[in-house]
Amino acid sequence: MDFDIIVLGAGMIGVSSAIALQQRGLRVALLDRRAPGEETSHGNAGLLERAAVVPYGFPRDLASVLRIGRNRSTDVRYQPSSLLQSTPWLWRYFRASAPHRLAAAAHDMLPLISRSLDEHAALIAAANMQQLCSDDGLYEAYRTEAGFAAEAANARRIAAEHGLQLQLLDAAQLRAAEPGLGEGFAGAVHWRDPQRISDPGALTRGYARYFESLGGTLLQQEATALTPDGSGWQVHTAAGVLHAAQVVVAMGPWSDDIFRPLGYRIPLQTKRGYHMHYQPLGPGLSYTVADVEGGFVVSPMQRGLRIATGVELARRDAAPNYAQLEQAEALARGLFPLGERLDATPWMGSRPCLPDMRPALGAAPRHRGLWFNFGHAHHGLTLGPVCGQLLAQVICNETPFTDPAPYAPARFL
Repeated sequence: MDFDIIVLGAGMIGVSSAIALQQRGLRVALLDRRAPGEETSHGNAGLLERAAVVPYGFPRDLASVLRIGRNRSTDVRYQPSSLLQSTPWLWRYFRASAPHRLAAAAHDMLPLISRSLDEHAALIAAANMQQLCSDDGLYEAYRTEAGFAAEAANARRIAAEHGLQLQLLDAAQLRAAEPGLGEGFAGAVHWRDPQRISDPGALTRGYARYFESLGGTLLQQEATALTPDGSGWQVHTAAGVLHAAQVVVAMGPWSDDIFRPLGYRIPLQTKRGYHMHYQPLGPGLSYTVADVEGGFVVSPMQRGLRIATGVELARRDAAPNYAQLEQAEALARGLFPLGERLDATPWMGSRPCLPDMRPALGAAPRHRGLWFNFGHAHHGLTLGPVCGQLLAQVICNETPFTDPAPYAPARFL
């Protein structure tokens, strides 16, 4: 065997899985067609979202459904050509978002969210990436008094239930805390527990360098096929065939390119998103600000201020549609200190999502030595290290820190 185990995919999930396995003394190869952290792990809002204890469910109220249906909102858009293909998935997602089912999903995800910052802290220290991390939390800002009042009550309840820290700021307090903001926000919820990463792609690359320092092998090759060979697995690439006793599929939105030929019909869907960087004006921003009613996030990054959009429902490989980003930019100007665009073209990426809002983490049901770790939706950056550790515990027959059954891929059989 060339390796004990090969991890396919060098985003935050794959890199973290490779580290956890290498730390246990296995000979690990990490394989991706691109350098680490250049796909979905690069293009997010840069938050380690400790306060996101409730998954993003499908809206259940009629007003929100009708608003989304008009396909002009900034938080959710869709490409009409994708609807027929995605309707079965959306129906399952809608059903899973019923209040009692959403509460069950939150319960199942809580052990991962609760431990996420501790696992990141260990890797940030080991990889010497402290310069990218700030403990300043997240502002969820509201344009209307009604929206702010409703969310303030909900935020207090969530914080009390889960031991989270928050502060409520009225319009004047928000402007004092963040002088770069213009007038137009009624108030904000300052969640103190999330951490801000000023370059999530660089954090992923830093973790990958740490993996190599442990003796791991990083290979920039594209896995075109995966076949069992009796004693293990063959990973086919343009450069040749690699052999390993075990394989982890952690390719995010491309995971189905590998698992479908093996007969698995796991309902993986993508929620696409866009971002653009801007030259900061004046004092810029010190905090990440989610314009909740505007449907986008503005984050201070090393490159400038990044607008990250909400969700676009479209086929993974469909041509980009920048209308959502352009609308978010128009809404942001005047409220946020945005100067000129810094990127030649907007970035587009795909979040890998499963309809029950839990990842597929664990053994492939019908193949020995095949493991899955994908489908982390909006929280791949947050959950990478904790899910890497959980998967490594399962693979190495250790006592897991939490019951992995809710994430088992076998639930889709």
